[in-house]
Amino acid sequence: MSFDFFYHETAVLDKGCTIGKGTKIWHFCHVMPNCIVGERCNIGQNVFLDNNVIIGNRVKIQNNVSVYNSVIIEDDCFLGPSMVFTNVLNPRANIERKHEYKQTVIGRGSSIGANATIICGIRIGRYAFIGAGAVVTKEVSNYSLVVGNPARQIGWVGEYGHRLEFNNQGIAICIESQQEYQFVNNQVFRIK
Repeated sequence: MSFDFFYHETAVLDKGCTIGKGTKIWHFCHVMPNCIVGERCNIGQNVFLDNNVIIGNRVKIQNNVSVYNSVIIEDDCFLGPSMVFTNVLNPRANIERKHEYKQTVIGRGSSIGANATIICGIRIGRYAFIGAGAVVTKEVSNYSLVVGNPARQIGWVGEYGHRLEFNNQGIAICIESQQEYQFVNNQVFRIK
């Protein structure tokens, strides 16, 4: 059998999972049935991908991350080492709550720092940046920079991950890409 993706010999890929072209899956990973992984992803060592997880294209998942049932990760996201997802709000070992899984969506281009925790049932907006160790308990807007426990917004970032500084007209220019952004009604939009 030939594959158009790479997986290390210690990885376990259950029957029924879907892995996209050019994806790399490293040591001691486990991909469950009904998990979909897009193209050109990099799945680091000791990663667990549960049933009914959807991973977009070009996603990087660093070591020691578990992506649980009902998590959707859109294209071009970065998940830092040992960051954590949840899928039930009030888990108990002796009470079955699989029917209570809450969907969590990580928007396109977002980055989640090492050891951050994402509480289930929320959406992380496109190109948001979650700082290392943050505990995210509520929705995060597109282009937001959030840190702390509980996480709070401290600024805005562009698509290249640099902090945006808005002028009096509500315009910011990324220092690396020269992309322009506008701040209107407490939201950020890319305009060029």
